[in-house]
Amino acid sequence: MIPGFHGLDLIVILVIALLIFGPKKLPEMGSAIGKSIKEFQKGMKELSAPKEEKEETPSSTQRSLDAIEREIAAKKAEMAAREKEQTEVEAEPKAGAEPKASKAE
Repeated sequence: MIPGFHGLDLIVILVIALLIFGPKKLPEMGSAIGKSIKEFQKGMKELSAPKEEKEETPSSTQRSLDAIEREIAAKKAEMAAREKEQTEVEAEPKAGAEPKASKAE
C-alpha cells in the first residue's frame, strides 16, 4: 500500500471536519490554510533565491525603512520649526510686559 492519503481518506477527513467545525467556519479555515501555504512557499522561494540577486535589488523592507527615515526627518524638522515659533512667541510677551511693569512703578 502506498503511504499518504487516498480519495476515500480525504472524504472521511472532510466529513469529520464539517461535523466538528460546521459549514460556516469550514470555508474560513480553508482560506486561512491556503494563505498560510502560499506564504510558506513564498518564504521558501526567498530563501532559495541566490544571494547576489537579493543584494542588487532593494527589497521592499529597505524601501519601507527609507520611507520611515524620510518621515522621521520631516517630523524632526517640523518640531524644530514649532519650537522656534514657540520661543519667538514666548519672547514677544516678555518684551511687551517690561514697559507695563515700569509704568506701574
